[in-house]
Amino acid sequence: MSPSSLDELIDALRGLPGVGPKSAQRMAYHLLQRDQRGAERLARALGNALAVLRHCERCNTFTETEICQRCASPQRDASLLCVVEMPADLAVIEQTHAYNGLYYVLMGRLSPLDGIGPRELKFDKLLARVADSTVQEVILATNFTNEGEATAHIVAELLAARGIRVSRLSRGVPVGGELEHTDTGTIAQALVERRPL
Repeated sequence: MSPSSLDELIDALRGLPGVGPKSAQRMAYHLLQRDQRGAERLARALGNALAVLRHCERCNTFTETEICQRCASPQRDASLLCVVEMPADLAVIEQTHAYNGLYYVLMGRLSPLDGIGPRELKFDKLLARVADSTVQEVILATNFTNEGEATAHIVAELLAARGIRVSRLSRGVPVGGELEHTDTGTIAQALVERRPL
C-alpha cells in the first residue's frame, strides 16, 4: 500500500532540520486546515526557488545569476575571502556590517561518517578561487563544532601550502556554537579579533 498524500506531506516536512514527527504533523494539519493559501504560496515559492536558484560561479552561494551581486560588486574588498559552511552563515556575517570582503560557501562541513569529504565540499573550487593572487587573506569562519574545526584545519593546511595567509574567527563565538545562532555583536567582535593560524 502506498503512503497517502497526507503521509507524504508529513514525511517531507520531517526532512526539514529540527522538525520531528509531531511538529511535521502539526505543520501539515495547519497548512491543510487553516492556511491553504499559505500552503499554496509555500508550494509556489519552493517551486520557483528550485527552478531559478543556482550556485554562484565564484562564491558557491545561491543566486539567480551566474555571478551573485556580492561577487560582482566593485565595492567589496576582493583581497579578503571569508570561508563559511552555509549561506545562513554568510547572511549572519553580513548582518554584522563588520566585513566587506568576499565569500566562499562550502555548502557543508567535513563529516566522514556522513560521506562528506573534500570532494563533496568542492575544495578544488575553493583552491581555484584563491589561485589568481587577488585574495591576500582567507578568513575561516566555519562553525566551532568538531566537524567545523576539522574543516577549518584541512582548508588552512591546503591554503598555507599555497602561500595564502589564513586566519580564523576569534573564539568570541562560543565553542560548539553555530554562527547562525550567534548574535551579530559577537560575530562582529570575532571578525575584528581574528587571528592567523
